[in-house]
Order: sequence, then structure tokens, then C-alpha cells
Amino acid sequence: MIFYGLAALIIIITALLWAGGLYFFKTAIRRTPKTFLVDNPNLKTEVDDELISSAADLHWLDAQDSKTITIQSQDGLRLSGIWLPSKNQSAQTVILAHGYSGKGREMAGFARFYAETLGYHVLMPDDRGHGQSEGEIIGFGWLDRKDYVQWVGWVLEHVGMNTDIVLHGISMGGATVLMTGGEELPSQVRAIISDCAYTSVEEELTFQLKQLYKLPAFPFIPVTSLITRWKAGYSFKEASALKQLVKVGVPVLFIHGEADTFVPTDMVYRLYEACPTDKELLTIPRAGHGTAFQVDGKKYKAVLDTFLQKHMPYREGSAH
Repeated sequence: MIFYGLAALIIIITALLWAGGLYFFKTAIRRTPKTFLVDNPNLKTEVDDELISSAADLHWLDAQDSKTITIQSQDGLRLSGIWLPSKNQSAQTVILAHGYSGKGREMAGFARFYAETLGYHVLMPDDRGHGQSEGEIIGFGWLDRKDYVQWVGWVLEHVGMNTDIVLHGISMGGATVLMTGGEELPSQVRAIISDCAYTSVEEELTFQLKQLYKLPAFPFIPVTSLITRWKAGYSFKEASALKQLVKVGVPVLFIHGEADTFVPTDMVYRLYEACPTDKELLTIPRAGHGTAFQVDGKKYKAVLDTFLQKHMPYREGSAH
């Protein structure tokens, strides 16, 4: 009798854990409205403008001669992006990677700097499961890394092999470009800019589970990771920017807000230490998650410009 009671209890606990894992999978990994981001205290900062791009930046983008382009991912998804060709026929290109639950056009502020100040071609993809791109699963950078390798291929095909490419991402996009950097890339990819990236999906979701639900990592993160492995094809542990950094072969500029409580600032120091290539670190006081560019744009742009001048070769038609 005791045995049957214990067995029933184990079955009930297992079912509850599985149900909890399915809930967290749907909440974080499925393409669903991310209501937990609304009024999230860890996304609040002291600055008034908390958006990655201002209304003026978005208006600027809408006024440009851009076009929507598409590619097909290795697993058959139609991925969409915005292509903004250089007005001075530059040989240099930036591929911008947006954050979690965002879309390419939200990177308009960065696009404007690269296009107007530096004269670059600009590509702003919508990640799988975001914006106009297909997909019901969010890849947290891990699935997206292979998509960005394909976006690099698209640039080489349409701009030419004589181009130089920088990958610049923010938040999930910051982790995405680091994960992409660990893949085999053509020599035209010259540098990576990683703004407020997390170390790994496992560590970031563990942090958010505690912040939002006051729950411990075990057993919820392992169970949800198992479900994600089953339904999405990747586990939280393998989706690691830290591990990919070991294989990165280009210079990396790491940026983070010192007041970031969504992706803790201490993560950037660990990423920086793990990077084996030429690297620089910029932290911005008072900047919360994803707001370093807005809080101190002058310093951000100056450091970024100097870094690119150092690592992006001069070519005819470039602004440098």
C-alpha cells in the first residue's frame, strides 16, 4: 500500500514538473506574446528614452531607399530582412542582430550611425520566430547562428567578395553574433560588436526564473531544457556564447550597461575574459539593459568608430 502511494506521488510530481516545463517552454521559447516583458522592473532605467531606436530613427529608416529581402534557412524557414545599400558605394557592411521579441527595424538607431556616419551597407534581419520571418520557435541565438552565417553568404553574393563585414548585436542579438563567431566564417567577417549579451541561455533563463517567479533552477530549467531539446532541437546548456567564444577568430568589442539588471553586468566580464582574440570592453554608467547607446551615445559611437577603424580595412568608397 505504501509502495502504491509512493508511486502515485512520484507520478503526480513528475506530471506537475512536466506541466511546469511545458508552461515555461511556451512562455519563453514558443512564438507567443511576451507579456512578462511588459512593465518588467529589470527593463526600467533612469533615462527617459528606453527604446533602442527613437521615433526619429524609425522615421529616418522609413525614408531610406531600403528593400525587403529573404533567404531560406537550412531547415526550410523563410527569413526576412531589411537591406539598406550604401549611398557612397562602400565596400563595408554591417549585419545587425536585434534582441529577444524584437525585429530588425528596431535597430534603426544603429543602422543610421553605420549608414550616415560610416557609410556602410546595412542588413537588418528579422530572426526566426520574430518580425516577418517564419518560425514558431525562438532560437535564443543558438539556432540563429547558422542563419547569420547564411546572411553573411547573402552579403558576399550581392555586394561581392571584396566587402568587409562586421556583426553587431544587442541583447539576444549580442549573444547571437558571439555564437555566430564560433562558426566557420569567411575571411570577410572582420569584427564582432556584442552589446549586453548573456553568457548562455541556461544562465540567463536561470536568472530570469529567479527574478520573475522566485523559483530555483532545479528542477525547472533541466525539465524545460529537455522539452526544448525535444520540441526545438537544442538544449539550454549547449546554447552558450561562452563556449562559442573559444572558437572566435576575429576581434570583439564587448559593451554593457553598468545598471543592467536584466542581463547582469557581471556576465560581460566573463565573456570578455573568455575571448581569445583582440578584444575591448566598454561599460556605460547608469545604462540599463540595451540602453548604452542612448545613455551615452557620444562615447559609444567614439569607441565603436575607433574599434572599427582599427579592425576594418580601409577600402575605396568607405567613410574612413
